[in-house]
Amino acid sequence: MNQIQRSREIIEGGGRTREESRPSHQASASSDVDDTDVLLRIRNLHTHFSTHEGLVKAVDGVSLEVPQGKTVCVVGESGCGKSVTARSILQLVERPGRIVDGSIEWRPDLDSEWVDLAKLDPRGDRMRRIRGSEIGMVFQEPMASLSPMYTVGAQLTEAILLHEKVSQEEARERAINQLRRVGIPQPERRIDAYPFQLSGGMCQRVMIAIALACDPALLIADEPTTALDVTTQARILDLLQDLQDQTGMSMVFITHDLGVVAEIADEVTVMYLGRVAEHGTVEQIFEDPKHPYTQALLRSIPTMRGSNKRRRLSTIRGMVPHPQNRPEGCPFHTRCDHAIPGLCEQTSPPLIDFGANHQAQCHLYDADGALRSDVAVATGRAADVPADAAAVDGGAARSSTTVTPRERPERVFDDDTPPLVEVRDLAMHFPIRRSAFGRTTGVIRAVDGVSFAIREGETLGLVGESGCGKTTVGRCLARVLQPTSGHIYYRTKDGRVVDLAGMRKRELAPFRREIRVVFQDPYSSLNPRMTLLQLVGEPLKTNELASGSEIEDRVAEMLRRVGLRPEYMHRYPHAFSGGERQRINIARALITEPRLVIADEAVSALDVSVRAQILNLLADLQDEYNLTYLFISHDLSVVEHLCDRVTVMYLGSIVETAETGALYSAPRHPYTEALLNAVPLPDPRNRRNRHEHSLPDDLPDPANPPAGCLFHTRCPHVQPETCEATRPELRRVGVDRLAACHFSEQLTLAGAKIVTRESSPT
Repeated sequence: MNQIQRSREIIEGGGRTREESRPSHQASASSDVDDTDVLLRIRNLHTHFSTHEGLVKAVDGVSLEVPQGKTVCVVGESGCGKSVTARSILQLVERPGRIVDGSIEWRPDLDSEWVDLAKLDPRGDRMRRIRGSEIGMVFQEPMASLSPMYTVGAQLTEAILLHEKVSQEEARERAINQLRRVGIPQPERRIDAYPFQLSGGMCQRVMIAIALACDPALLIADEPTTALDVTTQARILDLLQDLQDQTGMSMVFITHDLGVVAEIADEVTVMYLGRVAEHGTVEQIFEDPKHPYTQALLRSIPTMRGSNKRRRLSTIRGMVPHPQNRPEGCPFHTRCDHAIPGLCEQTSPPLIDFGANHQAQCHLYDADGALRSDVAVATGRAADVPADAAAVDGGAARSSTTVTPRERPERVFDDDTPPLVEVRDLAMHFPIRRSAFGRTTGVIRAVDGVSFAIREGETLGLVGESGCGKTTVGRCLARVLQPTSGHIYYRTKDGRVVDLAGMRKRELAPFRREIRVVFQDPYSSLNPRMTLLQLVGEPLKTNELASGSEIEDRVAEMLRRVGLRPEYMHRYPHAFSGGERQRINIARALITEPRLVIADEAVSALDVSVRAQILNLLADLQDEYNLTYLFISHDLSVVEHLCDRVTVMYLGSIVETAETGALYSAPRHPYTEALLNAVPLPDPRNRRNRHEHSLPDDLPDPANPPAGCLFHTRCPHVQPETCEATRPELRRVGVDRLAACHFSEQLTLAGAKIVTRESSPT
C-alpha cells in the first residue's frame, strides 16, 4: 500500500480488515491516574507482523497519553516503532500487521465517553468518522501522499464533502479558506494547481490543510518536516504551532530530529525497539535524561558553535537490532555503555518513576529513582561512571559523564596553492518546451553564473533552500550534466589544468574515477539486484582498474575502511539498514581512490545517531586519503562540523562565501541570516522566536527571476529604490569574505545562536 492510498484511507475511513479472532486487551493501567485533561490514552499496545521469516514485534507494550492542547513528540531511531504506533491509532497498519493486545482509548473532547479504537471495525462507520474528522494525520513525504492525478483543491474538497454536509460550492469555498489558513499565498489560484506544480513546502501545507479540514481534536504528524529544507521546516513548525494556538488541538509529532523536539514539544516519549525507554516533559528529557539511550541521542546532535575548529561527533555504537532479533533483557543493553553484566542481558528493566510524570525503564536505578550503589562496580566502569545520580543521569552538558568529542587536527591552506578545481561563470539552463511542435518557450536558470574554487584537501559546503541550484552544480561538476556555459578547471595529478566543461564523454573517462558522487537516498541509489561485491566493485571493472580476484580483495579492504564486514560482500542491499547502505555508497565512491568527492545531501535521510557515524567516517577518510569534498546540504548544523568554508546559493547564484566560523558568527547577507536562524536548537530553554527572520513561501520562478537583487522579494532589509533596480555583484566585503548585497557593510545581521556547553545537553 503506497502513501497515496494511505492518505485516501484517512479521508475515506478505509483500513485493514480485522481478522476473525479478536485479540485480548488488557485493562487500562491508568484507572488510578488523573487523566481529566487527556484525549488519547494508549495502554500496553502490541502491534505485530507475521512474516515468512517469523514474528516481528514492531510495537511491544507501548503506553502513552496525549493531554488536550499539548504536543507529545515521539522520538527514536528508524526501526524503533514510532510510525507503527501512530498508524495503530487509526488502524492503518499494513498487512500482515495487526494489533494483538492493548487498548487505544479516545475521546474527542473532555465531556465525551471513552472509546477503544483498537476494538472498532477498521472499516466501520465509527472508525470512518474518527479518521479525518476527529483525528487527522500528516505523512512524511508530501509529494508521495498527494495524488498527481487530481488538483489540490479536488483532494481538499473531497475530505470536506466526506465528513460535512455541504454543497460542492461551499466545500470549494471552505477549501480556499483552508489553504489561506495554512499560509498558502493566492489560494484562489493555487486551489486548481496540481501537486507537481507546487514546492515541497507548499505540498506539505496542503497535506496539513487536508488533515485539519474538519478541525480534528488530534493531529498525528509522522516526520512531516524530515524531507524539507531548514527554512521550509521552520515555516511548517511555526504554522503547526499557530494552528494549535488557534484551535486548541493536540499533536502527536513523530521525528528523529531532537532539535525539532526542543522547538515544539511539551512532552517527549523516547522509543527504542518497540518499547518506551523514557517519558517526561521536554525540559526533563533535555536537562535531566535518565535512560542511557536518551543521553546517547542527545550527545549525537550536531550543534552550531561558531568556530572554525571542527570536532568529531559522539555516536551510539552499533545499530538498532531488527525487531525479529530482539535481544533478551533490556533491548538497549547491546549498545549501552552502562549495561550491568548478568542483569541487563537477562531481565527486562522495570519502569522507574522519578516523579513529575518522568519515567524510564532502566536497571541503573532503584525503585525510588535513586542510582543503584553497585552500578559503577557492576559495569566495570568505575572511572567513567561516578557514584552520584546526577552524573550518571547525564543531564545537561554540565554532567561530568558527558562525552566531549575531540577536535580534529587543524588544517592550514596556503593561499598561493592553486585550487584542485575552479568553477568560473558556470550556467545550467533547462529549456521549457510547451508548444505542440516542441518549440522552446523559455528557460529555467537553475544555475546562472556561479564561480568558486576548492583547494586540495578542503571541504567546501554548498548550502541553500531546495530549488536554489545546489544539486545541479554538483552534477555539472561531476559532468553528469553538460553545462550550458562556463568553465570547470580541474588540476590533474601531474599539474596540468583541463576544462571538464567542454569535454566529450570519451575524454571524461579518466576523470570519472577521480571525481565521485555520494547520493542522497541510501535506498534508491543502490541496485537491489546486485550484491555488495558487484555494487562496490563495478567502478573498478568499468574503469579497468582491477579484475578477477583483485576486485574481491579491494572490495573487502574498502568495506573494512567504511565499517562493514567483508563477509557481507555477497549480500544484497535489502539486508542492510539506511546507515549501512550509505556506508556502501561511500565505499562505492572511494573504491577508485578519487581526489574529489561530491556528497549530495549524503546524511539528510539518516537518523541523528547514524548521521553522526557517517560524518565522522567522512572526516576520517578525508584525513586518511587527503580527499577534497564538495558537501551539499541544507542542514547548517551538519555543515559546520565538516566544512572549512561555506558557499550560500540562492536562485541559481552565489550570495555569500566565507570561512565557516566567520559566516556562522557574522553573516553578511540577509539570506544567510535567515538560514542560520531557521535551524532548530537542541535546547528547549533557547527556542527560536516564532517567525523571527522567517521567509515567505513564494520562491521566485527561476524561469522568470526578479529584476535587481534576486532576494529582494523576500528580504526584510529591502530598500526598493536600490534593490529592485540593480543586481548586486558578488564582491569582497572583508578578509576571505564575498557577499552579493548592496548593504553588506551597513547591515548588522544576527549570526547563529550558539549552543554552549552550559546550555546544551551535548
